[in-house]
Formats: sequence, structure tokens, C-alpha cells
Amino acid sequence: MIHPLNAHSHQSVTLGEIARLLDAELIGNAMLLVSRIASIQEAREGDLTFLSNPHYRNQLLTCGASAVIVGKDDRDCTNLVRLVVPDPYSAFRQVALFFSPLLPVKAGISPQAFVHQTAHIEPDVQIDAFAYIGKDAVIASGTRIEAFAAIGDDAKVGKDSRIGPHTLIGHSCILGDRAMIFGGAIIGGDGFGLAPENGEWKKIPQTGRVVIGCDVEIGANTTIDRGTLGDTVIGDGVKLDNLIQVGHNVIIGNHTAIAGCVGIAGSTKIGSHCTIGGAAMIHGHIEICDKVQISAATAITKSIAKPGIYTSLMPFSEHEAWRRNAVKLRHLDLMSEKIKELEQKLLALERKNQ
Repeated sequence: MIHPLNAHSHQSVTLGEIARLLDAELIGNAMLLVSRIASIQEAREGDLTFLSNPHYRNQLLTCGASAVIVGKDDRDCTNLVRLVVPDPYSAFRQVALFFSPLLPVKAGISPQAFVHQTAHIEPDVQIDAFAYIGKDAVIASGTRIEAFAAIGDDAKVGKDSRIGPHTLIGHSCILGDRAMIFGGAIIGGDGFGLAPENGEWKKIPQTGRVVIGCDVEIGANTTIDRGTLGDTVIGDGVKLDNLIQVGHNVIIGNHTAIAGCVGIAGSTKIGSHCTIGGAAMIHGHIEICDKVQISAATAITKSIAKPGIYTSLMPFSEHEAWRRNAVKLRHLDLMSEKIKELEQKLLALERKNQ
């Protein structure tokens, strides 16, 4: 496996070296140099590209790359120099990390940052200008807190984490090791807890936490509300895209991935190894079992107890055709009643003729 911290951006390396690091079969010149990984459409001489989707196979005929990563089924689909691997997309990820490594942590606290005197900061932590570290907060080794990020009182951030600019980790919240939190994310803001009282909405105190496992990635401007009483819990290896809303007391199982603009209402439990497409809406107080795939823009209004793919989105159509279909949909209930009446009349006729 290629470790990103052992590589340098924009360096040229031989395909032989990459083949050894990927444990790939190399077909062609092992001394050929490449310095970048690029898409099939944009690749040029000196680039390494990859084919993971058969839909793009024909584009290899005109591809300008020096070499390509392919799967075993596509071993002979091109005359380009190629690296043959079991999983081209996984290999692409490793090579991409090689050419675009994470910036190393530079230990030290900016004089423009505020760190409470009771906070515990490991010696090899980097805290950038205008960051805020609250009372009794704990920042573990190898972590970087970027500019204008705020770590609340009693919050804990695990080792080798990256907390992006303008993020908030609320008081008492816990992040596991190797957390990757991108700019503008809010972890542990108050949930939408309100009670109707005399015609007005009254706030319910949100006294729980957000507890996040290890190797979790949370995209820019995503919000995860703290629990009302218990905790909101995000399992190990969960990947959340940008602009996701996670309500109070939600539980998300290990290694679930959720695309952008998804809304998850409070007290929902989502299993492990699930995938949720962009703009899907998840109703509150329901449970979704392990290994469920929810398509983009799907509304889930009740619990799912069986693994599988669930979709509620109608395909788009020309506007006039959509209008005609929408009119018919509005009358489905009436049409269903008429069909039942006709079935009953037909059944009566059949009995009469027997």
C-alpha cells in the first residue's frame, strides 16, 4: 500500500515502482516515467489513468495517457502500457494519495490562537491562527486544528485528526482517531427540540453529546446535532458528504456512506454498510437495517427491515408528459375504486354464467 506521507507531490516515478507498490501485473515498459494521475478524458503524456467503469472502455482508443490501470477483465482491452489489478478504483485511490499527499502536521500553537489553560494538548499538535480550544478540551497527538475552528469545553479529538477551518466541535463531544472534518461543519449544535405550549414553541434543552468513531469523514457544512437526552452516535468508518443534516439522537452504523444534501430526522437508527444517495430524506423515529441502499432523492417514511435497494424517485420526462401523468396520479385512488367495482361486477357475471 502506498502511504501518502512517504510520497512527494509532482515527482516522477517509474511504472515499475508503482507496480511493486500496488502488487500489480505490469504489461509494458517498467522504466516509463509518470508524474500525475488523470481521468481518461483529460490524460496526456506522462499521466497515469485508470479504467474502473466499462462504460469508458472505448475512450481508451483515443486516450493520451502514458499508461492505464485496469482490472483483470480488461487486461487486453488496450495497447497502452498497463497495470493489471483486482480493483482499479482502489488502486487509483492509492496512486492519487501518492501524487497528492496530505500536508504533514507542523507541531506548534499559533500565538493568535486561544487555548484554555486547562486544555490538554499533545506536544505534536498543530493549532492554527484564531482557533479556539475550550476548557478541559483534549487534543490527541498528530492532530491539526485549522484557522477559526472551535473545540468546545470538555470536547475530545482523537489522534491524527484534521479539523478544518470554521468548524465547531461542541462541548463534551467526542471524535475518534483519524477524524477528517471539513470546513464549516458543526458537530454538536443543538437539535431541533421544541415543545408546543400555549400556542408557542418552547425550547427543550439538548443535554446529550455527539460521539463519533474512528476513521470518520464529515464534509463541508454538514451538521450533526447533539442528543436531546442520550447521544447522537456516528460509527467507525462512516463517510458523510457535504451539506448533510443529521438530527438529534440519530445512530449511524459502521462504514455507512451518505451523499450530499441528505436530511435525517431525529431518533433514526441507520445500520452498518448502508449507502444513501444525494437529497434522500429519512423520516424520524425509524430503523434501517444493515446493507441497505437508498437511491437519490428517495423519501423513507417507515422502517426497513430487509437489505436491498430502495427507490421512490420517478424518472424525469418532458414537461407536458409530466403534467399529463401528474393528473393521472391525482386520480389513482378513484381509478382503483372503479377497478374494484368492475372486478366485482365481472365476478358476479362469472358466477351467474356457471
